[in-house]
Amino acid sequence: MLVGGEALPTALGKELRGLLPARFTNMYGPTETTIWSLSHDIDQPPQGAVPIGTPLANTQVCVLDATGARVPPGVWGELHIGGDGVARGYHGRPELTAERFVDRPSLGRLYATGDVVRIHPDGWVEFAGRSDHQVKIRGHRIELGEIEAVLDTHPQVVQSVVVARDDGHGTELVAYVALRAGAQVDPQALRQHVGRNVMPAMVPSQVVVLASLPLTLALIHPVRANVLSTHHQSFAG
Repeated sequence: MLVGGEALPTALGKELRGLLPARFTNMYGPTETTIWSLSHDIDQPPQGAVPIGTPLANTQVCVLDATGARVPPGVWGELHIGGDGVARGYHGRPELTAERFVDRPSLGRLYATGDVVRIHPDGWVEFAGRSDHQVKIRGHRIELGEIEAVLDTHPQVVQSVVVARDDGHGTELVAYVALRAGAQVDPQALRQHVGRNVMPAMVPSQVVVLASLPLTLALIHPVRANVLSTHHQSFAG
């Protein structure tokens, strides 16, 4: 089984690995690099975030900071992809092509994905979310996807979404989680689970348990705040 299109939740990865008797591969790649660029074979049930893998043949990846410089292994930055699969650009969109298809000294022509990742010392890549989902809380720049990845490692959590809300008293993080069927978890316990794995500024102020996450939200993160605003109102107070 090959899975791709969205980040693979840890819980789903565990469930599928337990059901499949054969090869199970997580795939990653944007259309601009001719669909697939990295892959990762899931041999054991994942205990943390499922890696998006290592580059396919004739593909090069690097993680760069905002200045276009490489970051060390283990440091979060923007994923850039080079190699034979990189497209020439967007048809009839020269400005957008110049923005996303970039030339970097000693690295050549790359596609700037907008995805926030880090490369582990053994070479595989971990995905945290989109750079346009980065928020600033009390002076700290935070990747919402990194918090979601930690929540998804909780044994009772099926999937989570974290949003930044400002109700006039400053920006705070709110986590929405869907649990396994029949599971019950105290929201404070979920906050403590996050706190054991990330810095204090990344711990959500609130955790809201939902029966399930809206599919449009789970699959299309740019609309997360709009979709969840209705749910937040129903749980407030």
